[in-house]
Amino acid sequence: MTPLEHFPAKAGSIGIFDSGYGGLTILDAIRQQLPQYDYLYLGDNARAPYGPRSFGVVYEFTCQAVEHLFGCGCHLVVLACNTASAKALRTIQQNDLPSWDVHRRVLGIIRPTAEIIGELTTTRHVGILATEGTIKSDSYRLEIQKLHPDISVAGQPCPFWVPLVEQGETQGPGADYFVEKDIHQLMQADPLIDAVILGCTHYPLLMEKIKAFMPPQVRIIAQGSYVATSLACYLRRHPEVEQLCTKGGSTRYLTTEDASKFNLQAHRFLQQPVEAEHIDF
Repeated sequence: MTPLEHFPAKAGSIGIFDSGYGGLTILDAIRQQLPQYDYLYLGDNARAPYGPRSFGVVYEFTCQAVEHLFGCGCHLVVLACNTASAKALRTIQQNDLPSWDVHRRVLGIIRPTAEIIGELTTTRHVGILATEGTIKSDSYRLEIQKLHPDISVAGQPCPFWVPLVEQGETQGPGADYFVEKDIHQLMQADPLIDAVILGCTHYPLLMEKIKAFMPPQVRIIAQGSYVATSLACYLRRHPEVEQLCTKGGSTRYLTTEDASKFNLQAHRFLQQPVEAEHIDF
């Protein structure tokens, strides 16, 4: 691991990491609530998707990204990736941060949704739509039932949803077919579900289709606003971390993929021009 002295001590941007593009939906929601801070977004697009990869590989890749963001001056990093949050966050928090720098923080995006879900379900039956890796990790069920033992959780993997988003086919017949099929399978597994968490940051771009095929009594929960609210609360509770986050209202973008390709895809997620920088770990 990187020696402690290699990490800058002065204040820096809030780091936002994702294996690909979906974390841009989290960044967008965070900036809407907390526009005053500087942000540094890192997408490991060259090695995406993380979903099918093993716990060990996801942990290794996530560590590399977090170390890079720390090296760029970030004191706080948000893993805006459900797979990284599920497969790497706990190990990084418990094993790595004490040796890296006890004053730096790494947060995930599963717990904020798990914390709020108790207020969003009446039947106490909740569904999760996510990648195969996130569903197999069982992280949502474990986190939700740790906080709300009375809630029943059913998960449905949606392996084709991310490709649909990244190939720009959110309005095509393929989107209709796969979104309807996966929602139907989830509701068949538990007809009492009245709240469904979109456990992948790409999925908000399919919201029109999701709303069309989701039963009308079911509440659809996208993570972005809840993660943003949780981050705002965290910064209020931890002024020692907040004071190490610079406030210039700027955003930089880093990608392990070709920068021009990232710029094109990022525009689809953010609806604004993006100028990314290519990096290698």
